[in-house]
Amino acid sequence: MDFDVIVLGAGIVGVSAALHLQDRSRKVALVDRGAPGEGTSFGNAGLIERSSVEPYPFPRSPFTLMRYALNRSTDLYWHSASLPAFAPWLARFWWESAPMRHAAASRDMLPLIERCLVEHDALIARAGAGELIRANGWLEAFRTPAAFERGVAEAGLTARRHGLGITPLDAAALLAHEPSLAPGFCGALHWLDPKSVVDPSALVKAYAQLFVQNGGTLLTGDAASLDALSPGWQVNTQDGTAAAPAVVVALGPWSDTVFVKFGYKIPLREKRGYHMHYAPSAQGVPSAPIVDREYGYVIAPMRRGLRLTTGVEIARRGLPPTGVQLERAERIARPVFGFGERLDPQPWLGFRPCTPDMRPVIGPAPAHRGLWFSFGHNHHGLTLGPVSGRLLAEMMTGETPFTDPAPYRADRF
Repeated sequence: MDFDVIVLGAGIVGVSAALHLQDRSRKVALVDRGAPGEGTSFGNAGLIERSSVEPYPFPRSPFTLMRYALNRSTDLYWHSASLPAFAPWLARFWWESAPMRHAAASRDMLPLIERCLVEHDALIARAGAGELIRANGWLEAFRTPAAFERGVAEAGLTARRHGLGITPLDAAALLAHEPSLAPGFCGALHWLDPKSVVDPSALVKAYAQLFVQNGGTLLTGDAASLDALSPGWQVNTQDGTAAAPAVVVALGPWSDTVFVKFGYKIPLREKRGYHMHYAPSAQGVPSAPIVDREYGYVIAPMRRGLRLTTGVEIARRGLPPTGVQLERAERIARPVFGFGERLDPQPWLGFRPCTPDMRPVIGPAPAHRGLWFSFGHNHHGLTLGPVSGRLLAEMMTGETPFTDPAPYRADRF
């Protein structure tokens, strides 16, 4: 089985890269050990986050750091035995989050964020997946007046600087806008530009089906079996060995199973997170995802029910689920959102692939011809999958990239 490119990973990032390469007349094989959209892309809040013009930094407030140190918060939970392994990565994350370096990361990420909706909209139209999309933005809700006032001031500056639409809602306006809510929030910011997805896994599957319909090959295989030829690359699949002059590693948090094998020391770590679906309130469901800003969870209306997604858990990838954050968030969220019983037999556990400088790795491997990377999109894999696919395909086919890819190069570490 000979191809022009093998893409390893059938999540949103890998499927998008495969589509953009296919659009440029490349014969592409998409290889994963499971079905498309069943890994990290399966569990998220479903946001195409056009308004996220600043990456999530390491907190620098002493009050916040003390709260996290007590390990009782909802938005962060850390596993004590895992901290030594994460310490160097966290130290680099803290250093990169200093104001000037964080501002530089924001500038570097802006070209990708600015094109995220355009690229998604094009694929959504081609895949006939419009029924999965809601153009209602999202709401950033606050519980205390002081936090709400700060949020309004900061968001206003951001919106004006980047031409984003935003509507502040006081408590009464919020309840009028979202009648399914019970009292509990003192106000919210309605970000108007983002879109949401009612079934992220189904969206990835729709994109993958488009790839297959256009002549792409979807294979089941083990990315860890990747080997270098002379020249080119090969990987074992259930249908035999697939070979190509070029290969793309788009395995999200599992990308290290490949790049470490070839000697690359990229500081990619996973932030764990959970979700659970609940029966909706008798009063209905929110019109858009709602972030409880002060407790760090999201409630998103999905096909299956109301999805609660948690904040960050710092724990090694192989450790069993703890469920601590989900239980904490559930207790806080239920009085306001009024949801009913759990609908899933057990919480879903996923891994967000993150780099400490808050930028993905997109581009060629420095020391291996034909080896390409696209991973480490932090909390925005769903948002940035299609635009990353375009940038990577432009680089691989010799087109002029729509933006300078230097900030995402693999050798920057």
